Amino acid sequence: MQNIDVKIEDSWKENLKDEFQKEYFLKIREKYHQAIKVATILPPPKFIFYAFSLVKFDDVKVVILGQDPYHNIENNIPQAHGLSFSVPYGVNPPPSLKNIFKELNRDLGVKIPKCGNLSNWSKEGVLLLNSILSVEYKKPLSHSHFGWEIFTDKIIETLSQKKENLIFMLWGNYARSKKNLIDTSKHHILEAPHPSPLARGFIGCSHFSKCNEILKQNGIKEIDWNLS
Repeated sequence: MQNIDVKIEDSWKENLKDEFQKEYFLKIREKYHQAIKVATILPPPKFIFYAFSLVKFDDVKVVILGQDPYHNIENNIPQAHGLSFSVPYGVNPPPSLKNIFKELNRDLGVKIPKCGNLSNWSKEGVLLLNSILSVEYKKPLSHSHFGWEIFTDKIIETLSQKKENLIFMLWGNYARSKKNLIDTSKHHILEAPHPSPLARGFIGCSHFSKCNEILKQNGIKEIDWNLS
């Protein structure tokens, strides 16, 4: 049965427990349930909250913000699986992700992987968060009116309030627009142009090495960015 699966990891449930009963979230559920009756919605329902199942609230070290999920299906596999910029096994890395891998290779010498599944980063403490958590097949930003951003903005605010020394990677103007949700006296922000080939300037940002240097300076275990 297609439904919004709110079976997220317990630490997130505890920190966000009030949100799921608020009017805006109930409206998201209703809009989602109506949408799946008439269209193909991505990611599959079980993956909507996948990002929160791979890293506990207390274990988050880095947040990489995306906008909305990939909206296509490749080899009968949805490109989106609940992690910003990531694609599941069996799907080719999209252009933006290819640029992320190019920069990772340039910055840290990490071998460029053939697969674009970033779930190992999540297990290292990287929250791969899209602001909008669902999309209609082949219709980018089609769920931008659902209210998802109220929920994901609350996630950013809660992380900012309750944790310290997080690193927020804000790539592109949309991600940068979330800066006002982050307490910069407690956290670190790394900004760059969007990794899309249509933008310029992402290659050379050195965010991966800068991130690990910040973690090291604060006595926090560095991220293993290697995916192979």
